[in-house]
Amino acid sequence: MERKPNKLINEKSPYLLQHAYNPVDWYPWCDEAFEKAKKEDKPIFLSIGYSTCHWCHVMEKESFEDEEVAKLMNETFVSIKVDREERPDIDGVYMSVCQMITGSGGWPLTIVMTPDKKPFFTGTYFPKYNQFGRIGMIELVQKLNEIWKNRREEVLKSAEEITKSLTLVSDKKSDEGIDEKILDKAFDEFSRRFDNEFGGFGNAPKFPTPHNLLFLMRYFKRTRNPNALAMVEKTLTEMRKGGIYDHIGFGFARYSTDRYWLVPHFEKMLYDNALLLMTFSECYQITKNEFYKSTAEEIVEYVLRDMTHPEGGFYSAEDADSEGEEGKFYLWTEDEIRQLLPPNEADFIIKVFNIQTNGNWYDEPRGVKTGNNILHLKKSYKQLAEELTLTETDFLFRLQTIRKKMFEWREKRIHPHKDDKILT
Repeated sequence: MERKPNKLINEKSPYLLQHAYNPVDWYPWCDEAFEKAKKEDKPIFLSIGYSTCHWCHVMEKESFEDEEVAKLMNETFVSIKVDREERPDIDGVYMSVCQMITGSGGWPLTIVMTPDKKPFFTGTYFPKYNQFGRIGMIELVQKLNEIWKNRREEVLKSAEEITKSLTLVSDKKSDEGIDEKILDKAFDEFSRRFDNEFGGFGNAPKFPTPHNLLFLMRYFKRTRNPNALAMVEKTLTEMRKGGIYDHIGFGFARYSTDRYWLVPHFEKMLYDNALLLMTFSECYQITKNEFYKSTAEEIVEYVLRDMTHPEGGFYSAEDADSEGEEGKFYLWTEDEIRQLLPPNEADFIIKVFNIQTNGNWYDEPRGVKTGNNILHLKKSYKQLAEELTLTETDFLFRLQTIRKKMFEWREKRIHPHKDDKILT
């Protein structure tokens, strides 16, 4: 059956083009969509995401490509798709609404609002059917339709209140001047939330949050408080050792799904790597520790190799998924390593990167190990060199030589989708 394109077919954004053949009658953000909603007396279903977002793909596959869900959506709403990276202004407003109402946010961001852009319902990812305590799209669309038709006054009142609260938040001006106390307060807050064992702040999921580390380095420069620098060093070291770092092709993934920086959400974003490059460079400037310098150089190598347009400018992101599986491009089995490398090199890599025969990557839905491994370090290069009775220089030379072989082998795999949008 030939699929007909919707109104997104003429857009430039890779994200909107991904949805151009959905049976949902998507519109881009435009006057035509809002006029249609007013004329047909329908609420707006606004969905915001970006092209390398894993859960955006999941929701598309389960719901937006599904004829049953699309039919319900087309009858009930005028549906609008927005690329958050193309329109950060729209995303910023509606993400604030989501965080204000639900206490959290994320993408895909789902907003249902009146034709005059006043939101009355919000959330993030919704499955097709009710599961894991989440309402499914089938039931959600029917419920929202019933509320819109039969409880309109409540809806309009609620939308009005939400809009008013948002205006109050954005108009709020503080008379407080910023002095030393606010810096100390921020430092105390970081100290309280710091994970002494694995670095970073809070529990899982863990984001690199380079801006926090940049603040702590400036605080260290100003106060000479050694704890500020210690928090930065611990965090950068643990992240660089962890699975959140691509030990074969370099660059950092978006975040770690666990407390240990082991299991990443495998997508790589340009801006995360840009900020981490600044952080590792500044930490090297303070400490003169070569480990931070070489990490900074590796991030640059990754960006220049994989994220740079031949005519200049940088691509936005790389997906977590390839061949429909999250992380598939980055994972290794022991058998594959033994096939690829001679025995002494395979033994070396298996020890250095903690490769297990039955793997360390779980198939979460089934709760079983898959035989796949996320490469990560448990010890420093110095410790590993000592255990292998090598000098650190010899150890690093050997590691780089074998890593290049693995990189060339991995290049033959099907790559994750690249969001080749260039933002200025």
